[in-house]
Amino acid sequence: MIEARHLRVLRAVAATGSFSAAARRLGCTQPAVSQQMKTLETSAGTPLLIRTGREMRLTQAGEALVRHASGILAGLTAAEEEVAAIAGLRAGRVRLVSFPSGSSTLVPTALAALRAAHPGTRVSLVEAEPPRSVEMLREGDCDVALAFRYGATAAEWDGLIVRPLLTDRLVGLVPEGHRLADSGVVTMGDLADEPWIAGCPRCRRQLVEVCEEAGFTPRIDFATDDYPAVIGLVGAGLGVAVLPELAMESVRPKGARTVTVEPPVHREIVALTLADLAQVPAVAATLDQLTLAAHR
Repeated sequence: MIEARHLRVLRAVAATGSFSAAARRLGCTQPAVSQQMKTLETSAGTPLLIRTGREMRLTQAGEALVRHASGILAGLTAAEEEVAAIAGLRAGRVRLVSFPSGSSTLVPTALAALRAAHPGTRVSLVEAEPPRSVEMLREGDCDVALAFRYGATAAEWDGLIVRPLLTDRLVGLVPEGHRLADSGVVTMGDLADEPWIAGCPRCRRQLVEVCEEAGFTPRIDFATDDYPAVIGLVGAGLGVAVLPELAMESVRPKGARTVTVEPPVHREIVALTLADLAQVPAVAATLDQLTLAAHR
């Protein structure tokens, strides 16, 4: 195997014409140069130098190797510099996937702080709800996934690095003129006879489970993944809903009122990555900033 350090020695010998001059240029001893040249010739399987007294000249194979050495060493130097830049967060790329309410709340704060601290790091963002976001991470289509779950259904996160961010409570949403608008606190049973507007598929399943625990099956008239649409439908008097508090942070509930739902229902919000990716400086920095954003 030809090593880069041997190519540097060969190039120095070719440029200076002797082992002693090459040793001075490289800052090492003449025996060290001689030994490395022997190792290189053994690796190449052919002589690279012709020694005639004090003179050294390259064989045809030596000339070919010197001709390629400059490009090889230049490429290696460029690669080392690029890797050092990534390791030092002067460069790097992170592919982030997030569910919509995370994209509008946690992500902007985290990415603004990341850019301020490490302007050379670039982050791309696409949106997907779990479990699709988790599948994207496992399939190599992203580096960090913001995800959530209700209850302890953790099997889909097996083998992943899980960074807990926050616990998000569900709140009730009713039209302003609704009989419970000024109640402050309601139970799911209080809303048993109402038409419902449901959110994403996972939230929809959770809604049905919570309502069934309260003794009724919800009549879902509308279903949409768009939280502003849910709020708009409630505000227009077309039904009631329960939404995560995080979803309410970036949307003004025009025509609707929030009420506290008892007993409380929570979802756990986390950032996920793979074990190897967690060691990449840009990914680790992104996880850190998402954690800080969740606690602001």
